[in-house]
Amino acid sequence: MATSEGAVPGEGAPTGANEWACYRHPGRSSGVRCTRCERPICPDCMISAPVGFQCPSCVKGGPQVRTLRSLVSTPRLTQGIIVVNVAVAVLALVVGAADGSAPSLFGGGNALAGDYALNGGAVADGQWWRLVTSGFLHYGLLHLGFNMFILFQLGTLLEPALGRVRLAALYMAALLGGSLGVILLQPDSLSAGASGAVFGLMGAAVIGMKARGADPMASGLPMLLGINLLLTFTLPGISIGAHLGGLAVGAAAGAVLFATDRKGRSQEALGLAAVAGMAAACLVAAVLLA
Repeated sequence: MATSEGAVPGEGAPTGANEWACYRHPGRSSGVRCTRCERPICPDCMISAPVGFQCPSCVKGGPQVRTLRSLVSTPRLTQGIIVVNVAVAVLALVVGAADGSAPSLFGGGNALAGDYALNGGAVADGQWWRLVTSGFLHYGLLHLGFNMFILFQLGTLLEPALGRVRLAALYMAALLGGSLGVILLQPDSLSAGASGAVFGLMGAAVIGMKARGADPMASGLPMLLGINLLLTFTLPGISIGAHLGGLAVGAAAGAVLFATDRKGRSQEALGLAAVAGMAAACLVAAVLLA
C-alpha cells in the first residue's frame, strides 16, 4: 500500500527486499539514504543538508529548504558550449560548399580540419591553438550529434552542482587533457571532436555522485562509460589519446572540485584555481612534447 507524503512508515531504516526503495515513493529505486533517519530516498525527496541529504519528514517544521530538483536551473553554459559546436559545424559546411568540397557536416570530413584540427607536427610549428580549437570540430553529423547529446546530459547534471565557472574550468581541463593524450599517443593524427572533454565530464560525474552520497551504478553512468571505453579500443578511427587523456584529467579535476565543494568560498576558490592550473599544465605539456 502506498504511503502518504506526511506518514512515517515504521521507525528506523527499512530492511529486506525493499531496502533500496524510496520510503515515500515505493515504486522508485534509491541509492541514497537520509543522513538522519537512514531511510532510502529518491531524487524528488532528497533535501540538501550540510552533510549529505535528508528526507522531507526529518526537516519538516524547519527553515525553508530546497529539494535536489529545485536546485536544477537552466544549464546556460552547457547550452552555450553546444551552440558553439553547432555553429562551428555550420561554418565548416558553408566553407566546404564554397570551395566545392563535399558538405562537411554530413560527410566524413571537415573543411576547417586542415587549419584547426589537432596534429602534433602543426603544434610543434607553433600552432598551439589547435589544442583548443580541435575540441570544437567534428567529422560529420553523427560525430557531432553523439557528442552533443552526451554533453547535454552530463552538463544538466553537473552545472547545477558546480556552477558555471567551475564547470567551465572542468570542461577546459578535460578538453586540454584530451589534447595532451593525443600528443602523447597519436601525434601524427588529425584529431578533432569534443569527446575528450565529454569523457572528462563522465569521469567527473561519477566522482561527484560518490561525493554527494549517491550510487553511480544506479544512474547507469559507469556502464555508459564502460561501453564508450570498449568502443574506443575496438572501433577504427577513434582517438584513443583524446578519450583516455580527457577521462584522466576530467576525473582528477572533478575529484578536486567536489572535495572542496560546500566548504566555504575560500576552499571552492582554491579548488577552482587547482583545476585551472591543471588545464594550463596540460596546455604547456602538450606544446613542449609536440
